Amino acid sequence: MKLATTAKLPKKTSAKVADPDNPAWTENMLGAPVLKRGRGPQAAPTKVLTSVRLDADILAFFKAQGAGYQSRINAALRQTVEQNLTAPSSETTRKRAAA
Repeated sequence: MKLATTAKLPKKTSAKVADPDNPAWTENMLGAPVLKRGRGPQAAPTKVLTSVRLDADILAFFKAQGAGYQSRINAALRQTVEQNLTAPSSETTRKRAAA
């Protein structure tokens, strides 16, 4: 049979007791408050948080190249978009050939 145990209350200490080796903090010791919130303004346009499903082998390829794989995927997508913007699309070519 297990005996019940009771927790002892902590000893009450007087708030007036001062330790000369450990003085209380004052406003002068702490200095002015410093607020740091967030990353601050971004130099480049803000990116959009999204979820994209990629094939496992594609993701493994970019991750195997080291840190920054998300930026490399973004660069590869950007390169594809720029190539498609500068090259005439097959649909536009078909419309011109039909006319």
